[in-house]
Amino acid sequence: MELKVAEYSDYQRIAQLHVKSWEKHYQGILGKDYLENEALDDRQVIWQTRLTNPPYNQHVLMLEDNGVLCGFVCAFGNHDFERGTIIDALHVDDACRGRGLGARLLEEIAKWIEQYFPDTGVYLEVLKENVQAIEFYEHIDGENEVERLWNAPCGNQLPELVFTWRSATDLRKALESHRKCSVETD
Repeated sequence: MELKVAEYSDYQRIAQLHVKSWEKHYQGILGKDYLENEALDDRQVIWQTRLTNPPYNQHVLMLEDNGVLCGFVCAFGNHDFERGTIIDALHVDDACRGRGLGARLLEEIAKWIEQYFPDTGVYLEVLKENVQAIEFYEHIDGENEVERLWNAPCGNQLPELVFTWRSATDLRKALESHRKCSVETD
């Protein structure tokens, strides 16, 4: 498994995995027409734009297995004055789930945040109906700070939760603890 920083040439693969993940986990949540007809073009524009001339505070990491994209994470350092650095996207291909790749991506992005934005908190937003993700974030000591509405690209307003950690160090330590618990129970 190879960890690498995303480059412009990766935008299509990232967009495809992003949409594939949404199709699997947000079926019946995001609009059907959007998922079937608009999501891929929308995500391609987003990722092409993000990777064309990335801002200094953006970091996108990918995990590949023999050249196949297994997952990615994207963060924007010091994105919010109060909450700090946002983990904007975290997606793992369903064929690769259950191997700890999401935790590994979060751990690697936490190291980046510690290095470049050490004095900020960390947060992410997750749709309220994404129960599996919520359970994971709770397990790694994320604090559900607020519930609000997200203006989804399909035009719907969907309830989302904002999970926070006081620092990237707290997030990384929670992930290390999670990994140790997983190893002990295997």
